[in-house]
Amino acid sequence: MTTTQAGLQLQTATTERTSTSESTTSPSRFEVLGRPFPRSEEILTPDALEFLTRLHDRFASTRHERLADRQRRRYEIGNGRDPKFREETRAIREDPNWRVAGAGPGLEDRRVEITGPTDPKMTINAMNSGARVWLADQEDATSPTWRNVIGGQISLFDAIREQLAFTSEAGKEYRVTAERTPTIVMRPRGWHLVEKHLRFTDTHGRAGAASGSLVDFGLYAFHNARELVSRGRGPYFYIAKLESSEEAKLWDDVFTFTEEALGLPHGTIRATVLIETLPAAFEMEEILYVMRDHIAGLNAGRWDYIFSIIKNYRGRGARFVLPDRSEVTMTVPFMRAYTELLVQTCHKRGAHAIGGMSAFIPNRRDPQVTARAEEKVRADKHREAGDGFDGTWVAHPDLIPVAEAEFDAVLGERPNQVDRQRDDVHVTAAQLLDVRIGRDITEAGVRENVSIGIRYIEAWLRGLGAVAIDNLMEDAATAEISRSQIWQWIHQDQSTAEGTRITREWVAELVAEAVAGFERADGDRYDDAAELFTDVALGDDFPTFLTVPAYSRYLVDA
Repeated sequence: MTTTQAGLQLQTATTERTSTSESTTSPSRFEVLGRPFPRSEEILTPDALEFLTRLHDRFASTRHERLADRQRRRYEIGNGRDPKFREETRAIREDPNWRVAGAGPGLEDRRVEITGPTDPKMTINAMNSGARVWLADQEDATSPTWRNVIGGQISLFDAIREQLAFTSEAGKEYRVTAERTPTIVMRPRGWHLVEKHLRFTDTHGRAGAASGSLVDFGLYAFHNARELVSRGRGPYFYIAKLESSEEAKLWDDVFTFTEEALGLPHGTIRATVLIETLPAAFEMEEILYVMRDHIAGLNAGRWDYIFSIIKNYRGRGARFVLPDRSEVTMTVPFMRAYTELLVQTCHKRGAHAIGGMSAFIPNRRDPQVTARAEEKVRADKHREAGDGFDGTWVAHPDLIPVAEAEFDAVLGERPNQVDRQRDDVHVTAAQLLDVRIGRDITEAGVRENVSIGIRYIEAWLRGLGAVAIDNLMEDAATAEISRSQIWQWIHQDQSTAEGTRITREWVAELVAEAVAGFERADGDRYDDAAELFTDVALGDDFPTFLTVPAYSRYLVDA
């Protein structure tokens, strides 16, 4: 799609740069290809586009290098080279003296954090929730339609300035009424994702889609960093999908550049890094070290972590095959090793350790479902607080009192338990890679993966990134587990406990049965969802993320 063909260009930002391969000066450019909608021009201002241009000029090439490193690492693991603790960074791990910056203003107490997308209604609900922190999610809980990407920035802009209001189609009005609103920690998209409604042309004339990470981060920081500081908070970010300390260093360089460009003191920006990939679990201390001036803590991103295990070991034989998704709990050995190592590593360096999100959610129309959800969440948060975590996630406001009670019982009036060092923890590489669970794959588990995968993708194609399905909160990470397990089970010639061999043909039949059983409505996307699920779960090739082909095929304006 070209700007001329689509007729969608809003404006173009240019920045003069001297080409290193020529003695002439050529402009780098940032073009808006997405369709304008009400108030989008308030976010996509000439100055904001100029800032995005500068970010891409400085960091786009390094981003591509880091993504190439990922491909090499996945190839090595797939061919038998297990990840390990890096010998060349041993001195960092063994040096007892360094510490990280830690919490910024408003991040000292993070005992309960609510997560969710950034549309106006969900933003208001989060701000009224009573949580200490809101993870404003532009990543896994957001379907990256152009309206969601820029509309989310508008919601955040208004929420920060206490001017957000929303009226539903039914006429119901939503406003922020809480006396104490959560500290906002915004999660931009991961390094691997692009924003195809914005096009960057570098000084050599090479044009391509913008980085989703730099777009999400850059627009939020440019418009809100100074405002947040003036209100006694700060520009805080959750950083997703990192696989190495080199990727973390790239983010740290982005932070430093941004602080200089916006006139902020060094260290104003604070990040919490999700440890949600297998390679990153072997570099927790190195990630903390390279981001030490800007990092507040680490988070145990449990669902993406399970997906990363499957993705990296999908072709390594039957011993790396996991059972039904429901059987891969936080108490299985490799997940216990990963979370205990995270707590120990964080507290050793003065960082917060933030727990993950139980997928169970209440149902206000069904007391039994609600009671079960509260029981499951209570047990999960009791374990996390007892293990030394300083806070945790929930996906629904009704679960905040349940989670808060478990952390209150351990923390009392203290804002955190960073002083609990967990010197009793000794985690080896073998423990992180021991995925033996001893449970079966069942026919019900296969059917559940198919059904959940298709239903989530269908909602995602309609612009919904966080979806309640069968009383569980599903997002892109849980959908990834569902489709990657199907792919691995097929390619590792697995059978169910009932004796059914898991083949492409059988799963294709289950896909057809599932679609035939869904209640259809005008405008639904079940046919597209089934087609995409078939491609990413039953194909010969394994897309690294299902959202990558889904975005290019369905969400980019043509």
